[in-house]
Amino acid sequence: MAVDPKHALGAFLTFTMFAMLANMIKKDHFDPVDAQLPQVSTVQFEVMKIEEHKVSTGHKVSKGPWNKVSEELKPCWKRPGARLAEEAKEPRGYVTFSLTNGPEYHIAQVADAVVVAKYLGATLVVPDIRGSKLGDKRNFADIYDIEKFEKSLDGVVKIAKDQPAEVATGKLAVVKIPNRLTEDYIAEHIEPQFRTKGNIRLVTFFPSVNMKIRETEKEADSVTCLAMFGTLELQKEITETVDSMLARLRTLSRRSDGQFVAVDLRVDILQGKGCKDSGQKGKSCYSPEEIAVFLQKIGFDRETTIYVTQPRWHESLEALKNKFPKTYTKESIVPANKKGQFLNSESPHLEKVLDFHICSQSDVFVPAISGLFYANVAGKRIASGTGSILVPSEIRGSSAPATNFVSPYLSKKNHMAYSCFCDN
Repeated sequence: MAVDPKHALGAFLTFTMFAMLANMIKKDHFDPVDAQLPQVSTVQFEVMKIEEHKVSTGHKVSKGPWNKVSEELKPCWKRPGARLAEEAKEPRGYVTFSLTNGPEYHIAQVADAVVVAKYLGATLVVPDIRGSKLGDKRNFADIYDIEKFEKSLDGVVKIAKDQPAEVATGKLAVVKIPNRLTEDYIAEHIEPQFRTKGNIRLVTFFPSVNMKIRETEKEADSVTCLAMFGTLELQKEITETVDSMLARLRTLSRRSDGQFVAVDLRVDILQGKGCKDSGQKGKSCYSPEEIAVFLQKIGFDRETTIYVTQPRWHESLEALKNKFPKTYTKESIVPANKKGQFLNSESPHLEKVLDFHICSQSDVFVPAISGLFYANVAGKRIASGTGSILVPSEIRGSSAPATNFVSPYLSKKNHMAYSCFCDN
């Protein structure tokens, strides 16, 4: 029986991404460490002073280390210009790629594809969105605003909405590329294949979670900034659903002045090999019970509203709910008339999109799992000024100040978002 090459490629992409996720979890520890791996931005945690949010109301309110919201930063990168006249010929080839495994991957995949297409002077084909199962495929416009995508890249790279016939029927050179690739890498490893084949298909892999600010290749970084923070906007219906869920969570959080905590905590990952094998140099994953103890010891009280990214209620969450009764998953927050669309889909993409944007806009974000989701949520929060990210740790004694657990992405400003956004 013949095997569909597209299905085979989809299966390969999915297997590769899950393998890399396990690898990233192993490398990205939550406990403070002094050792630095070369060219890798490791996750470290140190003290940063936070001003507590003081609520001046007459009724009893929920206590917790809430922050004042900082001002939204402004884009400070230079918009990448069009190609020079002598270079501005009709592109003679196409760059294609797919979005896979959730919005935290989508951001990276788009950024890499735009950088490559810009460098090569190629036409970028709007990607499709593929799930973990063979045949699980969506159009870009099912999740993202395609008009915004095109407009944001106008004058930077040429965009093809639909895959041209010569690409669909011809042979593509499939090129595996590391996330946040450099211009030197493109010149050495990608350009020769592009010039030979004319059309290429990119598959991004993630050797590490690298959000370190670069001091070189300013033009390439400007393209990356635009692609990461200026191209992907949710289509209207999904935006409305996210807004409805945020409003519901804030209503449930009346005692904390409408503020709530979002925790990225997914049982399937906690039970995976990457979490279980990472305990030697520091924990990279925390269980519901450990998160409950952590939140309690840094000052959040019983009335705190908590949203967890776990897709469905799991018995292990009872340990969290026992200490924080107002703990919710999507099942009780998604609008009733949207549950069939967002919770019963065979593809988990929509659920992951909801989680990503709720975690990006919560008052406090707690990543119980290290990795790309945490890193890209941090970038979104830095850009929007939503701030507070508290990284869990085992606390000896009965309490500790929340200021001890602020993400180094914030305390050290070592996230690339700080090279893309500034306060003036």
